[in-house]
Amino acid sequence: MLAFVRFVDRLTAWFGKAFAWCILIMTFGVGYEVFVRYALRDPTAWAFDLSYMMYGGLFMMAGAYTLSRDGHVRGDFLYRMWAPRIQARVELVLYIIFFFPAVLALIFAGWKYAARSLRYMEVSVMSPANVPIFQFKMIIVAAGVLLFIQGLAQVCRCLICIREGEWPEHEDDVEEMEALLLKQAQESAERVGVDTGGQR
Repeated sequence: MLAFVRFVDRLTAWFGKAFAWCILIMTFGVGYEVFVRYALRDPTAWAFDLSYMMYGGLFMMAGAYTLSRDGHVRGDFLYRMWAPRIQARVELVLYIIFFFPAVLALIFAGWKYAARSLRYMEVSVMSPANVPIFQFKMIIVAAGVLLFIQGLAQVCRCLICIREGEWPEHEDDVEEMEALLLKQAQESAERVGVDTGGQR
């Protein structure tokens, strides 16, 4: 099970990091639009479409990656006080009752939505540029499939925790700035304590 979890974590991380480049494309597109709109008085007809497609793609495809890193927001004021086995049992039930039905609904509804869009080669109605967006709609299905696969890995994590009494480690490739600063401050304080022989 652990090998499956690691494989799925790597898979969703690859997609999450690949789609993270959308933010750069969006930044350049919006920056170009601002420049030509205000400096040259010649706005583009496509920048708005580019921005919502890039941000939408980034947001949707990062969901499974964020789940693999335990990065989603959770109201854990009770959860964090429970023993790991209780946490795992509760999570397992919640995945089965809420997560999988919701993700399956996303996949099936997204498939109908994307297939209809592909059938008539949908273009954006948000701008006169008629930017094609039918291919963008397929991201809904891809994001749902990735979330479903990552959900299976999370169920395996729960089963491992129920069996062993502790959660398997998540991959740590991204850290919040506050966590990094806190770690540096603690290391600094420990060094000062060692340098002065533990005396303040």
